[in-house]
Order: sequence, then C-alpha cells, then structure tokens
Amino acid sequence: MRLAIFTSQFPSKVNTFFARDVRSLLEAGVDVDVFPIYPLDASLWRWVPSVLSESLFPRERVHHANLTECLLTWRPWPLRRAVRFLRDAAAVNCSAIRFGITPLAKSLYVMPLAWSWAQRYDGQYDHILSYWGNYAATCAFVANRLQARSVPFSFFLHAGTDLYRDQVYLREKLFIADNIFVVCEFNREFIRKLYPDAFEAITHKVHLHHLGLDLEEFQYSPDGRLPDRVLAVGSFSKAKGFDYLLRAIHELRGRGTRVELELIGDGEESGSLKRLAAELGIAEQVIFSGWQTFERVRDAMRRATLLVHPSIGLGDAVPTVIKEAAALGLPVVGTRVAGIPELLDDGRCGCLVPPRDVQALAGAIGRLLADEPLRKQYSLEARRHAETMLNLWANGRRLAEILGAAACSERSHASKAAQL
Repeated sequence: MRLAIFTSQFPSKVNTFFARDVRSLLEAGVDVDVFPIYPLDASLWRWVPSVLSESLFPRERVHHANLTECLLTWRPWPLRRAVRFLRDAAAVNCSAIRFGITPLAKSLYVMPLAWSWAQRYDGQYDHILSYWGNYAATCAFVANRLQARSVPFSFFLHAGTDLYRDQVYLREKLFIADNIFVVCEFNREFIRKLYPDAFEAITHKVHLHHLGLDLEEFQYSPDGRLPDRVLAVGSFSKAKGFDYLLRAIHELRGRGTRVELELIGDGEESGSLKRLAAELGIAEQVIFSGWQTFERVRDAMRRATLLVHPSIGLGDAVPTVIKEAAALGLPVVGTRVAGIPELLDDGRCGCLVPPRDVQALAGAIGRLLADEPLRKQYSLEARRHAETMLNLWANGRRLAEILGAAACSERSHASKAAQL
C-alpha cells in the first residue's frame, strides 16, 4: 500500500510519537510519503529520534510545503475538478470564519498546497491519511477530492490542536472520512458529546489507536534512582499546569520534605515559571533544563524518583512522557484530565489527583517520595499496562490493516460530496 501522510510540521521538537508511528507502518510493509503543511526548518532534523533516522526513512520522502513554489507552478484543472475545488474551498472557509481570523487564514493557506500537491502526485497513492484533524486534514481532504480516482481518506483526532477547540469543518470531515482514529476513549466520547446527532452514523468507522512505544528501547529499570528527584517534561504552556507543580514543591519544602524538581522543556510560560520559582523561594531546588533530545529525556527519566504531569485543561490527550515513564518503571503522578486516567488505568498504574489542586498534588508527590514499596507497585503495574497497550509494532500492524482494508470506495467524489 502506498500511503500519503499529511501532518502539520515534520521535523519538529515534539515529533517522537509521529516518528514512531511512521516507523511502525514501514515495518508493517506500508510505503509512506509525508506531506507537512509547514515549510521545512532544517535545524529541526536533529530532533527526529533514531527510530526514524535518515537511513531508515530517506528525507526525500518528506515533501515540504513551499507556498511560493505552489503559486508559481499553479496550473489549471479541468473545469469539473476546478469547480469542485472552489466549492470545497468556499465550504471550508465559511466554516473557518466562525472560529475567527486565524483559523480562516490557516484554512486559506492550505488551499493552494492541496491544489499543487494534488496535481504533482495525482494517482500515486492508495490511501491518504492525515495525522491531525485540523488544517492538515483539510489539506488532505481537498487534495484527495482533486484526485483523478477515488482513494480512501482517513484522519486522526489527537488533542487541543485538532479536536478540543476550533473544529473547522470537522463535522463534514467526520462524515467524508473512511476511518477516524482517536488516541484515547476520552476523545471518542468527546466526539459523541460534540456531535450527538451524528455520532451513531459515524461510530462504525471510529477506531482507537494507541500511540505506541518500542518497548525494547524502554527497558524496565525501577531501581538505582535518585531519592528525591521529581521530573516534569513538556512545553511550557498554561495547560500543562507547571505553575501548580511549583506551588506543590513549595508546599512540600514548607513541610520539611526534601525534594528537587527538574523541568525539561521551554515555551511561552518559561519566564513566568522562573519568576514564580524565585518568588516562592525554591529557585535553588528547581532545575530548568530547556529542550532536550529524546535520548536525554529518557536518561533523565532513568535518574528521577517520579514523574509529575499536572495538566489543568484540554491540551494533550495522552501525554507521551507518561507512556515513556510507565515503560521505564518511573512512577507517575498525573491529573484526571483527558486520557491521562486511561494511561494510568484509572489509578492502578499511578497516582491521580484533581487538576488545579495544589494540596492534593503535594500530598501525592510527598506520599510517593516517602513510600518506596508503593513506587515499585505503581512502576510494575504501569510496565505491564504498557506492554499490553503500547506495543508499537502490534499497534502499527493493526493500523496498517485498517488502512489497507479501506478498499477504494464505490462512491464517486460526487456521491461523497452529497454527504456534505
């Protein structure tokens, strides 16, 4: 099967789960090309993990967007396809304007990309998959509709960027898609609540796909850890709740608990987090390590006593760092937000606390720091859960089977349009 995967940005600093899924599809015998809608930033190639190194996935299989080139090479379509494109573009942009200027601008941006890519690669793929449900999926949808022959179109729905907010043209994409992949049951229920009148009509094509790990790369190692090192990893955004974690560390220090926090990441909240640490008088106990490669993050996980992921809102659905920690035997404290309870098997594989609750967060961290048997129990159960749920190669084979089973539909492009 020849598969075109549309995505937002690749390479990027946060692309490990995408790289792993592409590799799993390659291992399953799928011939993959990648179409990122963002232009290439060559400096980001170094952040791509070795699981998708250039020797395994040649960089020429990644077809980056170049809006200027697309406009310069613009060629007219036959009238029927041109009319279809204009109708689709009008429908998408009418949906986008309801969400504001930025969603409209992004929707307008992907239209010439879809036109150009459809012309350049017409008829070369057996299935078109968008790894995100937002503008990447819009681009994939429009490019697919311009193909000379009908091929299946599927897309993922992950998190805040493509499901929880700004659902541009999402209802229509749900109907037109051959498969819809969600990364947790929370997302399935979110779609049900968002479109209660339509869900029964699409439920048969909504599939749960766990973004997996190569468990050989994450050897279980619960012992030999620092005694009081708390680790947190992620982009420094409000939704991550790292300010609540700093306050929890301050609370623990006030109780006389010996604790050190390492924060790996960066982002818009970096300055405010550093100021907060200073204001709380814990700056000497907080290490801001900045962005780190996957290998360095994994090393930090092997040293830490426990991982804390204090999400406060619908940003991530299933944080990759929690999966990696579970596989390595690093106990986790997480919040009851989105798919985190699923990753921790509703508290069997880690400690769950309410979001925005500093006292509960501090209590959970303090309890785990003081209770080595409880840490080992959580780490063992989490590893077992990871082996069952997060096997990259088994999950990749199942994904490939679902995509491969979506034989070219008997529906014509016109009959698809009738659903919209």
